Amino acid sequence: MNNDDISITESSGNVFLDLGFDPAEAEVMKMRAEVMILTAMRLKEQGWTQAEAARKLGITQPRVSRLIKGKVEDFSLDMLLTLAARAGLHPELRLSA
Repeated sequence: MNNDDISITESSGNVFLDLGFDPAEAEVMKMRAEVMILTAMRLKEQGWTQAEAARKLGITQPRVSRLIKGKVEDFSLDMLLTLAARAGLHPELRLSA
């Protein structure tokens, strides 16, 4: 393989759109991923064990584990927003044209 075999395509800013998902679905998937990442970061900042996080978030420890591992397919946007709020974040939805 040489440099002539390499092609670089600029990202749209949404990896899910770049992967070929429907634009509407790609936006929801992007939001879910962002909320999941920020919530997992918040749990780490709090220094909670997974068991502590489970109690505070009102979910099981295995669900906390899936959240931390980024298993986005296991969580709806609604649930992720609920967990973010329980973790002390203040989710907001902003729409633009």
